[in-house]
Amino acid sequence: MLPVFIFSGIFAIVSLLVLAVFAIVLVKIIGTWHKNNNSPRLTVSATVVAKRTSHSHHRTSSSHIGHLHAHYHVTFEVESGDRMELSVSGSEFGLLAEGDTGRLTFQGTRYLGFEREK
Repeated sequence: MLPVFIFSGIFAIVSLLVLAVFAIVLVKIIGTWHKNNNSPRLTVSATVVAKRTSHSHHRTSSSHIGHLHAHYHVTFEVESGDRMELSVSGSEFGLLAEGDTGRLTFQGTRYLGFEREK
């Protein structure tokens, strides 16, 4: 059986690691938000070249009920041939189809809209 002070030390190290990971993720999120806010809003001609959905599953420890979250991503190709993948809402995802051409508006990595050509 491990002495109490060894268990306490291991618990403290694991707790510090969890807090460090949380802090790193928080700093990264705030950095991306800040960078997007300081980026210019651009509107460019673009084509929808791909769509994908990713899922994450979250379960609380007090419940056996899980929550499935869908994340929607669309890849756009601009006139220069460069491609960018942006996260979009589920409603926007449903309105876009591969091959659609139009005007993409974005700010940094933040999707702001897509106006399809008629």
